[in-house]
Amino acid sequence: MINPTKIANYPFLLRVIIFLLILATIWLPVAAPIYLLVKDSNLATILTMGLLFAEFLLLLPRWGKQVYGQTQLLKSYGLVNTRQNGFELLVGLAIGLSITFTLFLVQGLFGLVAWQNSDNLPRIIAEGLLSALGVGFAEELVFRGWLLDELQRDYNAQISVRANSLVFALSHFIKPVEAMLRSWPQFPGLLLLGLILVLAKRNCQNRLGLSIGLHAGLVWGYYIINIGELVRYSGSVPDWVTGVNGNPLAGAIGLLFLSVLAVGMRQMSQRSKGS
Repeated sequence: MINPTKIANYPFLLRVIIFLLILATIWLPVAAPIYLLVKDSNLATILTMGLLFAEFLLLLPRWGKQVYGQTQLLKSYGLVNTRQNGFELLVGLAIGLSITFTLFLVQGLFGLVAWQNSDNLPRIIAEGLLSALGVGFAEELVFRGWLLDELQRDYNAQISVRANSLVFALSHFIKPVEAMLRSWPQFPGLLLLGLILVLAKRNCQNRLGLSIGLHAGLVWGYYIINIGELVRYSGSVPDWVTGVNGNPLAGAIGLLFLSVLAVGMRQMSQRSKGS
């Protein structure tokens, strides 16, 4: 039997493996019957992933208390219920949404895409917002919350940021080999996005609101355009310019916009250090 208090002294990788094994032990006995009984694979995935995140949330406070002797682990991750954090979430949401639509507007001006009318746009906007907030909250709590905290306990800031961005990017390639090979061009974009989201958190004194909002805003904008079928690519330039498989993260223009955002976050960080 492992003494929980000793886990805090284990190396980063071993701590993470232990945490994930505990989570899997709790999750698998419930998730397996869902996959067997629910015929709709999409619904089964939604249910099991929702269950996994719910158990992750329940496990974190016990992990903090028994391993690190911390009773407010989620707050230490930056998940705080304050007006400032809520405001930063809204700011991030606006920035992410604006960047996504600006990217496609610029492509439209150069004739790379043509804008289309869409049915049920209000419903798509509402569904997209709920979905995006869920994705932003879950991924930021996992990567910029739990994982970044575990990295920072063992490594300096530079290594922690790079490792966090790398794991974030790699985690989006946990899929069949064919799908991995098809989507590999988005890897640099995901790597850069991971860096931006860490900077967003650090620029807000380690509150998660801005990074959650920014992440959700990008997802929301792409959801509206993609699911709403608001644009049609002209095919006048290669896919690597606009985005392989229609994914702006896998294109040169998307990388350019993310680079501008990264520079902005970097300058914001330098100004906050200087003040």
